[in-house]
Amino acid sequence: MWDELVEAQAGVVTRSQALAAGWTPSAIRAHLDAGRWLPVHHGVYRTFTGEMPRRALLWAAVLGAGPGAALSHRSAAELHGLVDGQSDPIHVTIPGNRRIRPLPGVVVHHRARLVGTVHPGPALRRTRVEDTVLDLAEQERRLASAIGWLTAACSRGLTTPDRLAAALRRRKKMRWRRLLEATVDDAAVGARSVLELRYLKDVERGHRLPTGRRQVRRRQAGTTQYRDVEYRAFATVVELDGRAYHPDEHRRRDQRRDNTTASDGQRTLRYGWADVVAPCVTAIQVARALRAGGWRGRLQPCRRPDCPVRRTTRRRPLS
Repeated sequence: MWDELVEAQAGVVTRSQALAAGWTPSAIRAHLDAGRWLPVHHGVYRTFTGEMPRRALLWAAVLGAGPGAALSHRSAAELHGLVDGQSDPIHVTIPGNRRIRPLPGVVVHHRARLVGTVHPGPALRRTRVEDTVLDLAEQERRLASAIGWLTAACSRGLTTPDRLAAALRRRKKMRWRRLLEATVDDAAVGARSVLELRYLKDVERGHRLPTGRRQVRRRQAGTTQYRDVEYRAFATVVELDGRAYHPDEHRRRDQRRDNTTASDGQRTLRYGWADVVAPCVTAIQVARALRAGGWRGRLQPCRRPDCPVRRTTRRRPLS
């Protein structure tokens, strides 16, 4: 049992666990004095020497924080695959009624209702994906960054808009609640990034363009491709990319995707941040492409007082 416990916890144990397994206080002291065990936090030891692996550090933080503790925020996001790579310091959340001594290299958060937010499966306790996302969103200074956590979790397939909406409802207090709820609703129709949400709201809805289909899966020449926004009835595809630059491999991939779209008889419009933050000009371009594909609707000005669509439609219908 002891060996299984040590292996399961990446070589990290607590004093109480050692005593429960039959180790005497003098035997524990002998291991520490000989350097076979090394203290990590108060009452938490690693049973090996040398460099401490990441998983051992995470276990030490949870064990050091005591009963009910769970990895949270960026540390939970690391385990869920919501962020790439490691993040320091390590974050743990403990029940709101507990106070502990400081843990070096660990940020401790408190939550009154922690039990329902902890993932029931893994032995290394962590908050659920949805609660991790909301924790991270609530800490952001900018709304766009907060929204980015929600869209990233959905685009990586870690959760669903319905689950995020349920987690939002369970929280009595949540910064930007109404705007995040609206974001979840938009994610449900397929918007997978902050850029895609801005296009949906400011370009498409803001100017009464037809509603496109999002993240459309297409098979072509044995490969699967996804089109960000497809107006299939009007032979037009809009691709959105928020990268500041395109490495050659991405450029080649985009070129192949555009060529595939063209071979299907559809035109591709490609936009980045600079285009979507100028939504009126982009809307005019999209409308012209849609009209070339047979759309007979009327482009409408958005709420911006200087929207150029207002001047265009006052002179004559957009063609």
